[in-house]
Amino acid sequence: MTLAAVLVALALAVLAWAVFAYNRLVRLRNQVRTAWADIDVQLIRRHDLVPQLVSAVRAYAGHEAAVLEAVTELRAQALTQTAPARLGELEAALEQGIGRLLVLKEAYPELKANENFSQLQRDLVDVEQHLQYARRFYNGAVRDYNDATQRVPDLAIARGFGFAPAEFFQTGADERAAPAVELSR
Repeated sequence: MTLAAVLVALALAVLAWAVFAYNRLVRLRNQVRTAWADIDVQLIRRHDLVPQLVSAVRAYAGHEAAVLEAVTELRAQALTQTAPARLGELEAALEQGIGRLLVLKEAYPELKANENFSQLQRDLVDVEQHLQYARRFYNGAVRDYNDATQRVPDLAIARGFGFAPAEFFQTGADERAAPAVELSR
């Protein structure tokens, strides 16, 4: 085998690796985008339920205005946010606010007996379960993508073609803590 043939074979092997690495990075980046779209769908479902929940609570517990306004404001902020890190913070606060609204049923038996409120509560539980799954899937996709963009030798392709790291969707350190609920009468 001549030196020229070895160099051609080596060049073809490097080119094949570069094409494979590039296509793998594109696939992983698209998986992250798809996973984010899944989170977005669940967040939209949650955001669509919030006004209905606020209305149901307002009808029975109107003097809980601070909680109602806080949840409404957090929803408005979350609708305009696109960065996963900041959105995660807002969604954690919104989740706590929704938890406070749901706990109000204990103080207001009429609210607890309201079928509309009960259905909204079931819908929210369903959305939260789907959101938790979507968040885990997204963060797994981000992990795989970020690993691929930071590993040698794929790092050269990632940097050369502008594959930037993706952000994890984290909802904050207080997520595991039970929400503090203050009921005023």
